[in-house]
Amino acid sequence: MEENAKTSESEANTFAELGLNEWLVNQCTAVGMIKPTPIQRNCVPKIIEGKDCIGCAKTGSGKTAAFALPILQTLCEDPYGIFALVITPTRELAFQSAEQFQVLGKPIGLKVVVVTGGRDMMLQGLELSRKPHIVISTPGRLADHIDSGTDFSLKRIKFLVLDEADRLLEDNFGEQLQTIFAVLPKLRQTLLFSATMTETLQELEEIAMNKPFFWQCQDAVATVEELDQRYVLMPADVKDAYLVHLLADYQEQHSHSSVIVFTQTCKYCQILAIVCRDIGIKCVALHSMIPQRQRLASLAKFKSNQVKILIATDVASRGLDIPTVDLVINHNVPHRPKDYIHRVGRTARAGRGGLAITLVTQFDVKLVHAVEERINMKLVEYEVKEDEVTKILTEVAVAKREAEISLDEQDFGEKKEINKRKKLILEGKDPDEEERKRSRKDKTKHKHLTARKHSGNKAKKK
Repeated sequence: MEENAKTSESEANTFAELGLNEWLVNQCTAVGMIKPTPIQRNCVPKIIEGKDCIGCAKTGSGKTAAFALPILQTLCEDPYGIFALVITPTRELAFQSAEQFQVLGKPIGLKVVVVTGGRDMMLQGLELSRKPHIVISTPGRLADHIDSGTDFSLKRIKFLVLDEADRLLEDNFGEQLQTIFAVLPKLRQTLLFSATMTETLQELEEIAMNKPFFWQCQDAVATVEELDQRYVLMPADVKDAYLVHLLADYQEQHSHSSVIVFTQTCKYCQILAIVCRDIGIKCVALHSMIPQRQRLASLAKFKSNQVKILIATDVASRGLDIPTVDLVINHNVPHRPKDYIHRVGRTARAGRGGLAITLVTQFDVKLVHAVEERINMKLVEYEVKEDEVTKILTEVAVAKREAEISLDEQDFGEKKEINKRKKLILEGKDPDEEERKRSRKDKTKHKHLTARKHSGNKAKKK
């Protein structure tokens, strides 16, 4: 590699010292960005110089601005569309990135188009044909536009950004990314940003042909100092009652604060939202089985403080920046420690304080140990008045049962599976065979990761 910022840190203290134009410096000031964060200090000048870049830093460290600022600087010198393509793993992150680009690029009349599933493809195609400066998209929908022959070209893009690159490269986006990469120019700047460094990103750093500039936050602890990380231990069958008690108690003591509750599945997310509403706790749900318009409406209500509790799956765990979130509750301990880091990163952002509480049952001890090893610190027990939880056990159990019956009557989840099978059949594929292929692929991937981890542990012992 040509340069590695593990060994060389930039000492720029202002946005002007990063080499940004005066209008961009003024715009940063206007939106409250006074001093560049470490990832901005180190990555912005290198991107302006024309280097490819891999940047890894804690959640809430200003990664979006770290790639948006140099893109806008280069764009204003020679504006044309489509100038940059930003790919994100979730729809919510795509819209949030677009907001930041639009705010920073307002003085130059920046045109941004968001391309995600759940919205009208014809309308999106029309927006793309008008050649906006920046396209921000999820992989699936952009690949659909390319395959269907929508009238737009990515042949002249100057920048390709993979935001939350680890998830894009490691989850099931491979096929769509190949479709997208096939229509991109070879001569471009590629920028990869994430909050968690993974083996996939390390491999990219090693094999990248353009020798990217690489910068990684070197703190020993993977989460920010301002975050208070706790756990509550309870039997698995009363977990929901503990959650309801925590929400009610926290709201009573912190009436102006917002809370995000993370759950493992779409169905459980929906069940918890129904339970909370039945018990009198106002909340909105966010998961991939909610229509896109409703997802945006729920997020807007939460961001504007109309509703103070958001119950979500991991679609909300990446990149969302909502300043009023003071508490994150993990209803389940994530199986991947990096998912824990992304979830709790929704609070204690940009120097503010925050609290994260993880609900732990007798089956989760190993998962908690894996999280503690990854973040390099121990979770501290959060005291709960168990007699208060006991009082609401029956009420929560009844509400949960009614919610489950209601969802079963709606065939919740089945329509999505049926539509997925229909799509595969229309493409001339056998749905059962595709499922077997995916299962084999997942097993192979798991074996590969386990083998790499095992060999890494052996090397450490030596």
